[in-house]
Amino acid sequence: MPTPIRVVIADDHELVREGTRQLLANHDDIEVVAVAADGVACIEEIRRSRPDVALVDISMPGMSGIEVTAQTSVEFPAVAVLVLTVHDEQEYVTALLEAGAAGYLLKDIGEADLVRSIREVHAGESVLHPDVTKSLFAALASNGDDTPDATMPLTDREMEVLKLAGAGSSNREIAVSLDLSPRTVQAHLRNIFEKLEVASRTQAVITGLRDGWLELDELG
Repeated sequence: MPTPIRVVIADDHELVREGTRQLLANHDDIEVVAVAADGVACIEEIRRSRPDVALVDISMPGMSGIEVTAQTSVEFPAVAVLVLTVHDEQEYVTALLEAGAAGYLLKDIGEADLVRSIREVHAGESVLHPDVTKSLFAALASNGDDTPDATMPLTDREMEVLKLAGAGSSNREIAVSLDLSPRTVQAHLRNIFEKLEVASRTQAVITGLRDGWLELDELG
């Protein structure tokens, strides 16, 4: 069997933590390696267990989910942060995506959608409504660097993949568009994330827009 997706759960409500842990235990391809009741403990558990995905709430003692996301992105860019919260305000979404979150979910989500979202962010997908993503990209593009970085680190193929990802295409859709296999698309995304030192496709696009070597109209 493939190696299970290693997950850390952080929420200050015990019922949510344990309920989510038990729910995920029903799926053989997911392993909960730690739970945390506050943001500081979450960072400690990420350092200790090096998960693939951190499932975090926004409102937590010690450190907020935004702070946890930002620190995780700096220390462990390969860890995909998936936010699970009751807050749906635009400012929270924007702050978390800018901090490096790979996805943003509300707590009324069903089990099937939660499990699918964990799998998707682990595969390099972005879990967010496309309209929210587009509004964020538009705001960032208007504040982007007017002098593009001449040392743009991506290959032409990686740029093609990133542009399609930024337009909201799934890995499978990117594969069809570029006549590649889904596995090859995942490999390109991993290379993009490593080169840009980010953990999600959304954060990769944000980097390109801010540095000026990616234009909003290139995202479809």
